Amino acid sequence: MFERCLQVKEFMASYEGKWMVAGGWAIDLHIGEETRDHEDIEVAVFRDEQRSLASLLADWDIYIATEGEKEKWDLEDPIELPIHEIYAFHQGGKQLEILINERNRGRWRFRKDLELTFPLSMMNLQSEQGVPYLNPEIVLLYKAANTKEKDHDDFNYVFPHLNEHQKEWLKQALIQHVPNHPWLEALLY
Repeated sequence: MFERCLQVKEFMASYEGKWMVAGGWAIDLHIGEETRDHEDIEVAVFRDEQRSLASLLADWDIYIATEGEKEKWDLEDPIELPIHEIYAFHQGGKQLEILINERNRGRWRFRKDLELTFPLSMMNLQSEQGVPYLNPEIVLLYKAANTKEKDHDDFNYVFPHLNEHQKEWLKQALIQHVPNHPWLEALLY
């Protein structure tokens, strides 16, 4: 179980910065079981640690997502907002999606609304296998902007595993960022 996450953990062991599994895999790590098939695996890192990331990915083919297109990334060029996605491909078919996160003064900042923050010291948890993963309430906030069927499934699977603090933070974040989101119905009661 969680073989892909454990492979990422092994690969990221030499990374000097903070990293954590994100997306649907983070939801599954929080629950403790694989609830669905995952097309890819996403890793969250911080924008201010790009040099360490460039070093880690030196022998990979790297692309950044810009306005729906992928363009080759020169590892020497800093990536600035609004760019936040990196696609890395390695010989032998390995691939990784890297999501660049913002932080300032000890707080994670939601790139789509920099007023939404979370303490860095509490923004990730660790699975039983020792894999760091992004808190599910933050993952769900990212998923709320362009919700697909798999995102609704992720919400329904993880909802019973969220504590009251997680539910309250997600509720307040959704009220601020996506005030008509259907998940609010479950969070308001």
